[in-house]
Formats: sequence, structure tokens, C-alpha cells
Amino acid sequence: MPQSLKALIFDVDGTLADTEGLGHLWAFNQAFQEAGLPFVWDTDTYRVLLAVTGGERRIHHFLSTRPDLPSLSRERVAQLHQRKTVLFGERVQSGHVLWRPGTKRLIREAKHKGLKVGIATTTHEANVHALLQSAFGNEWPSWIDLIGAAQHVENKKPDPAIYHWVLQQWEYGPGDVIAFEDSSPGLLAARQAQIPTVITMNEWTYDHDFTGALAVLDNLGEPGAPARVLIPKGQDNVVVDCNVLQQWLEAER
Repeated sequence: MPQSLKALIFDVDGTLADTEGLGHLWAFNQAFQEAGLPFVWDTDTYRVLLAVTGGERRIHHFLSTRPDLPSLSRERVAQLHQRKTVLFGERVQSGHVLWRPGTKRLIREAKHKGLKVGIATTTHEANVHALLQSAFGNEWPSWIDLIGAAQHVENKKPDPAIYHWVLQQWEYGPGDVIAFEDSSPGLLAARQAQIPTVITMNEWTYDHDFTGALAVLDNLGEPGAPARVLIPKGQDNVVVDCNVLQQWLEAER
């Protein structure tokens, strides 16, 4: 690999794995039910709430739009979210949350080529550990060099703080890495850090604005099942590997 690309940085929810519908949404509603709260989130509600990053912030935002519902203290919301995090981990361990096509393959290839692989997410680190354990078992630390998660920065995406934090830990510049995101808040965070960004959209984010992305696809592709490329325009379906990433970088420059 040319020296210009040194690392890949992945978002987690919706990017590494299909975590939202059968993972986070289920866990939120289960936590609400256990707490005896008089509401559930349907898919349409949750799709809108995904614009708010961070689980506790998402609950607070929802309640702020529903004056007909009982208010909850910050402490109560924090407890609710802690329970939701436990439920999500159990959901992952039970096999209900599936990794997206191409993500594990690309991580393995990058590591074999000597690139670093990092995580930049606004979710709790416990959620990240559960997902990595489900994919790589107890050997996951040998595949992931760095995890930047919610507790490392105060501001959530679309603020670029988590990307700045990851770059600072590695002492890399934004031109040394590529970010992988699935949503417009994630893209904004990475681009504000001046990091070239590949988008793998999904059922929750297909209608987001991805202006400024290096590439937009429906997933990263697997041999025999290539990804559909929306950006760059006119490109054939592709299985994204390190060579393809380097070609996109060079074309942008």
C-alpha cells in the first residue's frame, strides 16, 4: 500500500453492523417496558430520532417533544440508558445483530497490509466490545488498534471531536486515514475533521444528505456479491478493498 493511507476508522452503529432495528430500538423499548413507561418507539419515530446522536440525548430529545408524557430526571434517564446498554449487549450475544457485508473482510485485509484500524463512535464502549466479541471472539483486540467512544469526548457527532481524538492518539493527519460512516451526522463529523469518508447507507439512512462523501455505497461488498456504487457516478459494482480505497483517494486528490 502507498504510504498515504495509514489507517481505517469505522463508525459502529449502522456501519459495522445492522445494530439499529433488532439491536438498539429493541433494547430501548425493552428498557421502557421494564421501567413501566407509557410509550414505545416505532420505526418511524426511531428513524427521526437517529438524527440525535447518543442514547441519553435521544431520550431527552424525545421527551422534550412530548409534553403529554411524564418528565424524567437526568438521573432516571441515565439509569434507563444503562439498562438499555445491558439489554443491547445481551441482544448482540444472542446473535440478533448481524455484521454488514464486507466489514470484517476489510478489517482483516487492512490489518494484514499493515494498516491500523480504529473505531470512532458516539455509542458506549461496552456496546463496541459486545459487537467486536461477536465477530472476532476473544482475539478482537488484535484486529482493532484503538476505540474512540462516548466517554472520550464531551460532544457527540456531528461534532468532529471523536475524530480529532482518534487522530491525536495516533499522531496522524486527516489525509492519512479514511473514515466509514452510514449517516449524515457521521459524515459531517468526519468531514469537519477533514477526513475522506466512505458512506455505506442502510435502511435507516438511505434518504440522508451525503454531499462531500468520497464514495456512497449500499455496503462494502463481498466476493460474489459486490456493492452497488452511487458515488462515484458511473462506477461498476465493487468489492471494496484497500486498493479500491487508494484509487478513490487518488482520484479525489
